[in-house]
Amino acid sequence: MDTVKEMLEFNKKFVEDEGYKEFEATVFPDKGVVIVTCMDSRLVELLPKALGIKNGEVKMVKNAGGVVADPFSTAMRSILVTVYEFDVKDVLIIGHEKCGMAVVDKGYVLDKMTEKGIKEETIDTIINSGIDIKGWLAGFDDLDESVRDSVKIVKNHPLLHKDVRVTGMVIDPETGKLRIVE
Repeated sequence: MDTVKEMLEFNKKFVEDEGYKEFEATVFPDKGVVIVTCMDSRLVELLPKALGIKNGEVKMVKNAGGVVADPFSTAMRSILVTVYEFDVKDVLIIGHEKCGMAVVDKGYVLDKMTEKGIKEETIDTIINSGIDIKGWLAGFDDLDESVRDSVKIVKNHPLLHKDVRVTGMVIDPETGKLRIVE
């Protein structure tokens, strides 16, 4: 049985057994916090447990590297929506040790794209349209610097209310230990 089919079978039983009841919450995050973090599968359960948060207490934005890449990225849009629609007062940018984006090889990713059938002409068209695809795929060299850069983008955003607190952190994906990035 394929993975998606297994998940859908599980979901059917989950709904029938009313497993969702323990997760009931409003759309408003009880703690008034939005977290931007990495999509790394090791953090799915670890990060909430390490922070002592439960379903309904925070908004969570995930992407490769847990970064706010520029002031008009989808991550920043999500932050602004949470601040103005859901009364969020704290933004946490949480990177993690041993992040794959610190070692991502953009050339390798492009090679894998062509191996999987993406035509060179398609990639060339994107590059020729002015998009720096290699820069877009690039990760970061320094984790703390990446977190600081994201914090700076959020803190200095012209549309962010001045009373919103922005904090950068790093979590160890093996132990859950958090540290503040100054």
